[in-house]
Amino acid sequence: MKPMMNLKYLDKITSPAFVKKLDEEQTQALCAEIREVLIDTVSHTGGHLASNLGVVELTVALHKVFDSPKDKLIFDVGHQVYTHKLLTGRYERFSTLRQEGGISGFSRPNESEHDIFYSGHSGTSVSSAYGVVRGNQLNEDKSYTVAVIGDGSFTGGLVYEALNNAGRSDCRMIVVLNENEMSISRNVGAFARYLAVIRSKPEYVRFKARTECLLNHIPLIGKPVARLLMRTKSRIKNNLYGSNLFEDMGFRYMGPVDGHNIKQLTDALETAKLVKKPVLLHVHTTKGKGYTHAEHDPSLFHGISKFDIDSGEPVTCGTNFSEEFGRFMCEAALHDRTLCAVTAAMSIGTGLKGFEERFPRRFFDVGIAEEHAVTFSGGLARTGMKPVVALYSTFLQRAYDEILHDGALQKQKLVLAVDRAGLVGEDGETHQGIYDVAFLNSIPDVRIYSPAGYAELRHDMQQALYDDPGVVAVRYPRGQEPAFPEDYTPTFCAYDVYGSRDADVAVVTYGRVSAEAMHAIQGLDAKVIKLGRIKPIDPGAVREALSCKKVFFFEEGVRSAGVGEGFALLLLENGFGGQYSLTAIPDCFVPQASVQAQLKKFGLDAQSIRQKILA
Repeated sequence: MKPMMNLKYLDKITSPAFVKKLDEEQTQALCAEIREVLIDTVSHTGGHLASNLGVVELTVALHKVFDSPKDKLIFDVGHQVYTHKLLTGRYERFSTLRQEGGISGFSRPNESEHDIFYSGHSGTSVSSAYGVVRGNQLNEDKSYTVAVIGDGSFTGGLVYEALNNAGRSDCRMIVVLNENEMSISRNVGAFARYLAVIRSKPEYVRFKARTECLLNHIPLIGKPVARLLMRTKSRIKNNLYGSNLFEDMGFRYMGPVDGHNIKQLTDALETAKLVKKPVLLHVHTTKGKGYTHAEHDPSLFHGISKFDIDSGEPVTCGTNFSEEFGRFMCEAALHDRTLCAVTAAMSIGTGLKGFEERFPRRFFDVGIAEEHAVTFSGGLARTGMKPVVALYSTFLQRAYDEILHDGALQKQKLVLAVDRAGLVGEDGETHQGIYDVAFLNSIPDVRIYSPAGYAELRHDMQQALYDDPGVVAVRYPRGQEPAFPEDYTPTFCAYDVYGSRDADVAVVTYGRVSAEAMHAIQGLDAKVIKLGRIKPIDPGAVREALSCKKVFFFEEGVRSAGVGEGFALLLLENGFGGQYSLTAIPDCFVPQASVQAQLKKFGLDAQSIRQKILA
């Protein structure tokens, strides 16, 4: 259901061409409408608010200057594409944001021709854009390609690999660097800012090109004079602006430009179109612009659940696994001065904000650099520290090589706190935490725990820190602990058995699905073998299943290379002669929906498990 608002523009936009017809006053009114819709919608659906509020004018300016989808607008991460969605004819469906069957919270090519790539992970836009530019050159396509990237992404290495590669080329490519938090360029004063605006005007570039052309055609003295003027201009500019990394890498640097001034933005973008080499346009925006609560606390409103618009307070319902992990870390750090916490720009999301405040010298936020986080932690471990690397499962994927080469192979003592493990709900395909078990299973000497409740999480973290050698992963789901039957008491062993131990039917599972399985067997002659440690699997758990006629394995992860396949092999090697059934997530990407809906879809909820057993 769409928000009930008096709209003058948004509900009439079917394509971004509409924006080009608006004058300055109308454009400002459109931006105000967009902000109103963003705040209202996200308050009901949850999502990324502060980052989207900050790029309203920038996105409008991009669509004023460029012709999407002929010109390609490639947004980094994708958590800044809400305005882009509204300007490309998706207002009618915008109230379905992040809902099952609705529009995605990130860019998604199968949703609109204006979304060029799936984007959920940081730092990919420049590489993708450069590939498009090169492909267009080969196809003799003269359209423009723009990568829009936030300064936070510049804490990851992939961006620099792409800039280094693209800067050496002769291609026409525009990178818009949206600085909203991390200072990249020093404050150069009013005169330098004035020069930045002048240099961003199309008239300046045209005059400069005509002057160079005229000088180059004057016999004998023309070309030397042109070169002298260029060298003199460069020296003056460097004295005013200081060393510029982007120009050193081969880009024409423009800016900084006020990211909330549509006139300055459109002038700068029109100028960038005239430059026949890679351009980096530096714009400065305010994260959360237009909503006081988001401006005051942009980190909280970066990714937020449903909230009250007037107070800005999230609609919460109790503690969650991330917060419980954070509490454990603070308590453990009081007694262990070697305990360190490492995260990748996710101190709030991983529950480590309290640790950061109480133990700042032992807290390391390395930025959006998961690979570095793991290898850096290996260095900490070599000095006798106990690093705990807290990452979302979906971002841990980026650090596979580092876990293998710089962790397990080196026999380093590392603990991986894998947050958002399993199905994550409304964030959709790019954020599902269903792959970590499969890829960690392939790395020798790695131990993996999958606690199903808060008490188990604490026990497993203690075990990982002080009893187990090498690399240990403790993976836990998003949200709150599940409700177990009242007669279940965890033993904190490598596996638990719930139900009749003599039953001929065994349900084997781990993590959050354990609670679903225990509810599913109520009144049935069956037992649940709940795995607490999923690598290596305890031989006792295999023996518990060997005597059964039917074994059902349910796994909240991908089927291929998962725990269920490994358990089946162990049964086979031990002479199992009964029936074995594996229910896991098939070879597919999982779209957005509530976690409970996703569990049901893949047969992992209590009702589906019971039906499978009875069938």
